[in-house]
Amino acid sequence: MDKIDFNCDMGEGIGTDALIMPFISSASIACGYHAGDPTEMYQAVSLAVKYNVSVGAHVSYFDKENFGRIEMNLPEAEVYELIQQQLIVLKEITDIFNLPLTHVKPHGALYNQSAKDNSLARTIATAIKDFDENLVLFGLSRSYSIREAESIGLKASNEVFADRTYQDDGSLTPRSQPRALIEDAEAAVMQVVQIIREGTVQTVSGKIIPIVGETICIHGDGKHAVEFAKSIHNVLAEN
Repeated sequence: MDKIDFNCDMGEGIGTDALIMPFISSASIACGYHAGDPTEMYQAVSLAVKYNVSVGAHVSYFDKENFGRIEMNLPEAEVYELIQQQLIVLKEITDIFNLPLTHVKPHGALYNQSAKDNSLARTIATAIKDFDENLVLFGLSRSYSIREAESIGLKASNEVFADRTYQDDGSLTPRSQPRALIEDAEAAVMQVVQIIREGTVQTVSGKIIPIVGETICIHGDGKHAVEFAKSIHNVLAEN
């Protein structure tokens, strides 16, 4: 692979956006439902423009109290509406900069639930396509998120993680469990290189499973996010 996208969740009020933005190629910007507000969204978009970084929407359940990480079971119509509303809000800001939205990435519980729930995945994909059929869905590699998007003609990008560990079924290790997070830069880089070069990842049980990586993610709220961004950027640039 000669080229791969490197994305990070931004606009979440963590305070590291300006330090991370120079090292990534895509920014998924929080739209106010799990974090952020219009001012932070504007600041994140302006940084993306400065560093020539693509901008997408990081959409979530409306749950700032829990940072969007608590599972919900909402009616399909409500999920559809919350996706569309967040896209509208961010597009109003990107329009100020005459900058197109390029992708949409669900956040937290919405992301993980849609990866294993084909109905929820299809609702999200439909909401995105109805808003703008040229948008790309970022979803968990080889999950329902990818399959359902592609089934309705929406382009999808298999997302892999540098700072999270994997279960044997290809899902992310829940944050409530030990070893869910990778907190060593060398380990994060090694995982990224293995995914890109070999198309595999080692799970927490030690099993090697196949994985497809088209965009690499680090979480902007991770305590080592800036270090990871620099280290991964350097390795990707070298290779």
